[in-house]
Amino acid sequence: MSFSSLPLSYCTNVHPGTTVDEIISGLSEHTAEVRKQLDAPMAAGLWLCRSVVSELLDEKAALERLAQTLWQHDLCCYTLNAFPYGDFHSERVKEQVYLPDWASNERLNYTKDCARILAELLPEGSDGSISTVPLGGRMNPTTPDFQAVCFHNLILLAKWLKELHENTGRLIRLAIEPEPLCEMSSIPHDAVPLFRTLFEMADALGDLPCVREHIGLCFDVCHQAVVFEDVTTSINQIISSDIRINKVHITNAVELQNPSENAAGREALISYVEPRYLHQTFAKMSDGTVVNRLDLTADDIRREPSDSFLQADVWRVHFHVPVFADDLGPLNTTRPDLKAALRAIVKLEYAPHLEVETYTWPVMPESDATTSPLSSQITHELKSAYDLLRELN
Repeated sequence: MSFSSLPLSYCTNVHPGTTVDEIISGLSEHTAEVRKQLDAPMAAGLWLCRSVVSELLDEKAALERLAQTLWQHDLCCYTLNAFPYGDFHSERVKEQVYLPDWASNERLNYTKDCARILAELLPEGSDGSISTVPLGGRMNPTTPDFQAVCFHNLILLAKWLKELHENTGRLIRLAIEPEPLCEMSSIPHDAVPLFRTLFEMADALGDLPCVREHIGLCFDVCHQAVVFEDVTTSINQIISSDIRINKVHITNAVELQNPSENAAGREALISYVEPRYLHQTFAKMSDGTVVNRLDLTADDIRREPSDSFLQADVWRVHFHVPVFADDLGPLNTTRPDLKAALRAIVKLEYAPHLEVETYTWPVMPESDATTSPLSSQITHELKSAYDLLRELN
């Protein structure tokens, strides 16, 4: 096979927007400028929080204005990011980004509403995808029947998406996005077994074909690299389990080699400690075991005397960094994992949607990578991603 023939998408969750006017402003000021600089086909992977979605559905003219803005700037939209429900640019997001979870009616109804909007925006002849939370975050409280309720809601959504397809001709699939320390974190230990249970429950209800068609995964390369998975093996396990990969996030994470003795690397990593987003940190020991911390903290980095976490061979941090970077000064990135994942994706019998998702530009440390305009940085990312796809295709 080959990669998707659709224009490469970049996720607009990097830009603030809790009203339709703010979303349109972001498209006009940033996304349109990237499109001009890139001088190549491009898609906007829209992030539309709950307040924006409600506004678009309440005011037909607002949705028409959004569609017109995309058209005016020669942009298409075939995928939405329905992971952050609330304001993704508030002072503190962290574990709140996983709420509401898939055990709630709020998450189910929000996702349906996102699908209604995407059905109006989809290019003719294209399928759509919507990425979403990995059921929930393990750090947030749940009830004993949490997983069963999540599966019930996912089956309801699959049936609803089937009806949407029958009524509109628009095929839209959900892409559940595993993330470190969430209900779906590891592909072999979480995602595959949970999907197996979901399929068993759907089969018992007579809904298995519908669920297989409409519910799948979003493979975020940064997330799976952070937990030290062999991304090629993980992708093969997904396929052998008959789980569809509906979307791939082209992303890199931060890596710190030999943290206890790498003083320059530790000092550089301090600048990545910030209060808005959750930066799960995983450490691989000399014996191959992996341990973790919920968030990146200055205390863990500067601990004296160094503890076992600092004595690891390598750290990986859930902090999305530019996909064109092999290193960040004394820090490395997981770009080799990105290349490996894309080599496996191009061999699939179908073509998942491809999206660059580096939402951390507003909180990234000052460096050569952040001193030029944001539109130039995003353009550099997309050019780099296109070059990589051409190289591997």
